[in-house]
Amino acid sequence: MEENIINELAKKFKIDHLSAWQHLVIANILDAEKGLCSPSDNSEESCPNQIVLLPTGSGKSLCFLLPALVLKGATLVIYPLLALIADQKRRITEAGIDCVIFKGGQSAEEREENFYRIKNGTKIILANPEILSCKDVIEKLKLCNISHIAIDEAHCVSEWGDSFRPAYRALGNVIKELKSSINTAFTATASDFVLQRISALLFNGNVRIVRGSADRENIHYNVINCYEKQKMALMLSIKAEKPLLIFSGTRVRAEDMAREIATYYHSIDIEDNVRFYHAGMQKEEKLETENWFLNKADGILCCTCAYGMGVDKKNIRTVIHLEAPLTIEAYVQEAGRGGRDGKICKAILLWSNADSYDREKYSENSREKVIKNFAEASICRRKILLEALGAKYEYCSTCDVCKRGKSPAAKDAQIVIDLIKRNPKYFSKAELKALASNRLNSMYTPIFKRNIWNVESIDDIIENLINEKKIECMKGLWKGRFKLCASVHYAPLHYASTHLHYAGLHNTF
Repeated sequence: MEENIINELAKKFKIDHLSAWQHLVIANILDAEKGLCSPSDNSEESCPNQIVLLPTGSGKSLCFLLPALVLKGATLVIYPLLALIADQKRRITEAGIDCVIFKGGQSAEEREENFYRIKNGTKIILANPEILSCKDVIEKLKLCNISHIAIDEAHCVSEWGDSFRPAYRALGNVIKELKSSINTAFTATASDFVLQRISALLFNGNVRIVRGSADRENIHYNVINCYEKQKMALMLSIKAEKPLLIFSGTRVRAEDMAREIATYYHSIDIEDNVRFYHAGMQKEEKLETENWFLNKADGILCCTCAYGMGVDKKNIRTVIHLEAPLTIEAYVQEAGRGGRDGKICKAILLWSNADSYDREKYSENSREKVIKNFAEASICRRKILLEALGAKYEYCSTCDVCKRGKSPAAKDAQIVIDLIKRNPKYFSKAELKALASNRLNSMYTPIFKRNIWNVESIDDIIENLINEKKIECMKGLWKGRFKLCASVHYAPLHYASTHLHYAGLHNTF
């Protein structure tokens, strides 16, 4: 490693050492500039293109920022989101380094000023893929002596490039047009399928792969089976260590979850402890919410996948998913928002029978099916994640399966089943809802300090159990009364002395 890189590292970023993986990636970049890597040589060892997989919080940005200070030409860094560009500009500026930004909505004068600054020595250029689809911008960047193109969050090339943001598919052409001698794609997680897509779209398959450990040992994975996920998430929001993220699959559900928690906390005189965040919010609203959560030691943020990519909040202690993302890569990315300071973070996935049925439509070896295997595992969850990502598995003692075995059945549904089993053909739906809500409230009161279950919540559980053919509403002489279906293998509930055990949280806290 060249001495001036270390000097710049200490001087600009106030960091006194690099990891072995950072050393390797930076060395590859510097070797490529020296001509030790040849674009015409297809061997991996001599290839100037690299895909770098390093886990969240491992300092990927330094791998392209530090070489940018000593490379002869400029470094173009491509980000998927304007928020990421703004955040990176803030960090670069704080380090006393000059940079320019190209994005949509700029005037001709602003862009000319940027090109003037590059010509006069600015070494770092930040841009999003869409602006690089502008022919005029590309033609002028050709004159800027681009040495290195770095693509951050490169999994977006595969996940978004086919339809959502076609500009990602054109990045391979951008690399060819600018004729940069060095090109690096960075991501925290990628399966072999995603790696192949990135390699093909960006580098025509001519790439070396630098794969650090994908395992974040400080992330402790847990799965809780339940039917009423919002009630479970509410309970977790009370018991779990904060700051806390709750991911939802839709904007509406993120807002509903925030309101439910806010209503509960307002009743105990704790205000401004929870907010929601999603892509439908105005730019100013999102920025204000990001800053609120960044500086909130006990904050709860209910969000969609719009939150998190590149946001540098290091001390998130718990990440809860109301719904599992479609792919295991997305789940690992979102769970990895927590524990960026290296301290323990609990990643908790809420899973229902409806989730399980929904994943049955995917083929057994598909990326979408891995989440089901993970959620319903009787073996180490970490092993399933790492093997799906093509990473090496060594040891785990922190996921809930390794600690205590497979997750127990959904306790909220078991209440309803237990009542019917003990009193077959006895309860009407109204009676069953009333008694089940009373039973749940009596069991959870020590946690919530007030009643939070209502008959509407039980109605959802009953309807799901009917759809799953676990209970049925009878006809004839016993019309309107409930019994268990013959296929149900019933294990009676043992009412534990601790309410955490009964609620199914003893595996988590």
